[in-house]
Amino acid sequence: MFQGKKFLYEVRVYFEDTDAGGIVYHATYLRFAERARSEMLRALGVPHAELVARHGMFFVVRRAKLDYLRPARLDDLLVVVTEVLASGGASARLRQSFYRRGETAALVVLTLSLASIGRENQRPARLPERWRRAMTDLAIGIPSSGDPHLRGGASGCDG
Repeated sequence: MFQGKKFLYEVRVYFEDTDAGGIVYHATYLRFAERARSEMLRALGVPHAELVARHGMFFVVRRAKLDYLRPARLDDLLVVVTEVLASGGASARLRQSFYRRGETAALVVLTLSLASIGRENQRPARLPERWRRAMTDLAIGIPSSGDPHLRGGASGCDG
């Protein structure tokens, strides 16, 4: 569901999501984030499956940075908050923050750069207008240098 320009997605932590220490395994956050992004696109009316089927394109993660701040545990109900920081013709920068439901302190903050590529040639490809507009309308316009989670080499989006 959307709350302003932020997309909120809830996910429950199951036993399969945890490591031997009983906390959410680090790579699990990437799976949760992927689900949240897919549901955001679906809620915007521009599902990823349609982008693949009709346009022969898909998104790939070009860069991901995760800051693990506090652990999530078995049976926690997490809220993944997805924000589009910037959007270009064939790329986007997003921030996805993980919270325990009802809490305000982030557990994990993921910043990533996405690129759209053609299925056949595996090269960057400009997004169709509908997808481009949907992402641009959500963008909050934070430049790379203004976001502490993007420092350390995240590139800007193309036009």
